[in-house]
Amino acid sequence: RTCVPSGLPASIIRVRKGVGYLILAGVCWGTAGTLGTLLVRTTGLSFAAVAGYRIAIGGALMVALVVVRGTAVWPATAAAWRRVALIGGCLLGFQVAFFAAVSLVGVSVATLVAIGSTPVIVSVVDVLTGRHRLDAKLLTTLALALLGVGLLAGVPQQGLDAGRLALGCLLAVAASVTFAIITLAGSRPVPGFDNTTGTGIGMLGGGFIALGLAATSGPISFAPTPTSLALALALGLIPSAVAYFAFLKGLATQSSTTASLISLLEPVTSVIVAAIVLGERLGTAGV
Repeated sequence: RTCVPSGLPASIIRVRKGVGYLILAGVCWGTAGTLGTLLVRTTGLSFAAVAGYRIAIGGALMVALVVVRGTAVWPATAAAWRRVALIGGCLLGFQVAFFAAVSLVGVSVATLVAIGSTPVIVSVVDVLTGRHRLDAKLLTTLALALLGVGLLAGVPQQGLDAGRLALGCLLAVAASVTFAIITLAGSRPVPGFDNTTGTGIGMLGGGFIALGLAATSGPISFAPTPTSLALALALGLIPSAVAYFAFLKGLATQSSTTASLISLLEPVTSVIVAAIVLGERLGTAGV
């Protein structure tokens, strides 16, 4: 007789672990707003400078991880270095575009457009390239996800100038495009490119450039108190190093469309954490 193994097939276990990694990434990303706000309040830095520290520290931690574990795979081909440059450029572009959008239209609208647009962009590319089939299930999932994010984000503040709103939304879409590129690229492996090592290098480079840009409009140094150092480390560790490590691990087992949809856990987590730590109130529609 044929014995049926009691355990699940390795492929199913791998897929389930991938979903778990993506959920972890979404939750970790959701702490970025609160940690960043606390670091701004503690140090007096601009959000642009804090964004630079976030990805620079995150990149340093990812590189340190592979060095300590002895698993570093340094880019050795032109294709691998192009992927490093792509990731670094997209992370830099996201920080610049998103925080510019926040300055124009506020956190709620910027988050709604930037986070909510990504699954749409990724899904369109996947459908056009034949990687995903357009069906009623996908359309329904996208619609419900966007509705949920919209209710969480709320409505634009009253009296917002139409031109300012349009420019802010355009910048938020630009931020969304950069993250969509990372998602789509991450689902297409490049020979000689190690996700952890290469992403860490890209984040380091993007972080240093972001800090350089922030220095042109304000200070980027701060008093190294225990609180400020702990917040800076947490910001680089949780929503940066851990989040991107988990996202890329999960992306290896899922389609880019699925990964981008699961990443919508970010605004859900962000609202909960902000309510607990910062005392921000969630509106009736958000509940």
